[in-house]
Amino acid sequence: MIVALFTLFALGDHSKERLRDLDTYYANTPYIREMIVLYLVAHSIASLVTTVLCWKWSVRVHGWLRVGLVLIVSGYLLNLVFDVLKFGAVGARWSGHDWDWLSTDAAPPVASVSALLVAAGFIVPLVGPRLSHTWQSWSAYRRLGPLWRALHAGPTVEGGSVRMAWWSPAELRLTYREAGILDGFLSLAPYFDLALHAAARSAAAGAGADPRRAKAVADAAMIAAALTARARDPEGRAVRGEQPEAASAIERAQDLVLVSEAFRTSPIVEAARRDSARAGSKQP
Repeated sequence: MIVALFTLFALGDHSKERLRDLDTYYANTPYIREMIVLYLVAHSIASLVTTVLCWKWSVRVHGWLRVGLVLIVSGYLLNLVFDVLKFGAVGARWSGHDWDWLSTDAAPPVASVSALLVAAGFIVPLVGPRLSHTWQSWSAYRRLGPLWRALHAGPTVEGGSVRMAWWSPAELRLTYREAGILDGFLSLAPYFDLALHAAARSAAAGAGADPRRAKAVADAAMIAAALTARARDPEGRAVRGEQPEAASAIERAQDLVLVSEAFRTSPIVEAARRDSARAGSKQP
């Protein structure tokens, strides 16, 4: 096809340069006419084949790759529209009519939009996952805020905290916040109450929470009670030493975001916080 295009162009009379209306201007010129028809037919076939192949793959894949394939399909469908407009203008010339505006005015914008869609179809599967991961990291970082601030409002682990630069990536900020929360759990270990944890878990399950969410509510309730206990006894005089089992139970939490949300919103957690404060007020 490529060789035929060059050959037909060389054989034809193309003495005048036509940057915008070559198709219609040379629509009746021997050899150039055949070249125009050949490139339009070849372009239509290529667009149709690409559209069919990408559509078949788009129903087999998911996520950003599927979005990219749908964009490519949309772009190549517009390529077919471009070819129809070109064929209409050239065919009108053959029948003695002037529909040149289809080729010079209508077809170029269609081709421009088609090019943008096809380009986006190749870019989106590459950029989309990264943007999605960054967004998820920022969302998790923000949702962990209540728990992180509560754990660092009073006495914290030794060594202080590290200030993050404003340009630090979301993934690094999230890792730092998760590590700070887990370190805060370790500092609360002497104040953890496993009996309270079990009771809160049973209460959450009885309220209809699934096992994963019930575990998060129980973790949050034990943390809230421990924070209240530490606030009234920062030196740990009333505790009987460290409780490693409770500390490790919190460290194994699979979803700190759920724990943070439960810490902020769960009535079971609020009840544990009130009960801990009430028990502390009764002590001599």
